[in-house]
Amino acid sequence: MNTTKLTSLALAFTLGLALPMTAQETTAETPTVEGGASASTDLAMGVELGAAPAEGDSYVAATFEDWEQRCIKTASGVDPCQLYQLLRDGDGNAVAEFMLFTLPEGASGPAVMGATFIAPLETLLGAGLSLQVDTSKARAYPFTFCSSIGCVARIGFTAEEVAQFKKGGATTLVIVPFVAPDQKVVLTASLKGFTAGIDAVTASNKLADEAAKAAPPAVEPAVEPAPAEN
Repeated sequence: MNTTKLTSLALAFTLGLALPMTAQETTAETPTVEGGASASTDLAMGVELGAAPAEGDSYVAATFEDWEQRCIKTASGVDPCQLYQLLRDGDGNAVAEFMLFTLPEGASGPAVMGATFIAPLETLLGAGLSLQVDTSKARAYPFTFCSSIGCVARIGFTAEEVAQFKKGGATTLVIVPFVAPDQKVVLTASLKGFTAGIDAVTASNKLADEAAKAAPPAVEPAVEPAPAEN
């Protein structure tokens, strides 16, 4: 299976934020200016290194051994987060991304924690994703959809399964290449730092949920009635 360097936009999936358009998808016309030269309307102006994240930016809030706490900057300053780990193969190539996030208190259903797994586009979707914590029984999960950054599996975990993560040493995730359906790609997600990391994410998301509930409702702009026809 060919591996590609992945850019994490998974927080946009989990938090329902809009994904940015890739460079290949940009179709803005380039206007012609006097003298026959062309000027672009979408030039990147750069960002100051070390500058604080702007609203909507993803940033690393903390590191817990093999996990990162990644958050989205919001206007309120109370930012929702998730726990992130980049998964590599035996040669050190980036293959997949694994993100875990807590669900709001009182959410319906047996799941208390969710996850997003992003695999390469060359993955055999029908084979799904296999996940196993240490020597526990493996469970199979389907892929939900694919986009330009990869194929996404959306996963739910019960309280008992979260307890396995906290006690465990590693999670084994298995996918099958589309070009080699008789082979398997075995990836390992370390669970070092998981407990401290998910506790930090839980605390951050609880504050973010409370801030969202306390925020005043958005006011819809008034729409002027159309002028009556004579």
